[in-house]
Amino acid sequence: MIYKVLYQERADEVPVRENTHCLYYQAENERQVRAELKDRDINIEYIQPLEGEHLDYEKKSEYFAVENV
Repeated sequence: MIYKVLYQERADEVPVRENTHCLYYQAENERQVRAELKDRDINIEYIQPLEGEHLDYEKKSEYFAVENV
């Protein structure tokens, strides 16, 4: 499954919508995504599973690039 991860670039940053970034990750579950990203110095705000029409919509984004676990 592909997950959209919304995050701040630094773990000690307070979440501010204008500074939120996203990345797309392919993994079996959300726990696996968190485990793989724990070594990065980022503040994860939200992990959203993508499927169906929502995934198709996200694929149209110029920033859509899936990272694999």
